[in-house]
Amino acid sequence: MSEKLKIKLSIANRVYPLTIDASQEEGLRKAAKKIDEMIKQFEQSYSVRDKQDVLAMCALQFASQVEQKSMDKESVSEHVEEKLNALNDLLQSQLVS
Repeated sequence: MSEKLKIKLSIANRVYPLTIDASQEEGLRKAAKKIDEMIKQFEQSYSVRDKQDVLAMCALQFASQVEQKSMDKESVSEHVEEKLNALNDLLQSQLVS
């Protein structure tokens, strides 16, 4: 059974108390830090003051990164499958000969 931790994360100047598995702490802290950095970047680049708009843009950016990685992974998987099929065909033709 994994140990539970009670932590507080600050995102967009709000504190969020969480109870998490100890193994999640580092990832959550890094994610919160990335979100705050992205918020600052959007606020500086676009002079946006409404936190909801900034958070929506952060969510969109993170979601698009996840989707792009998923699409890239699918593309690599298809490419690997094609190569494996070609190799299998070559091996089959050598075994039949």
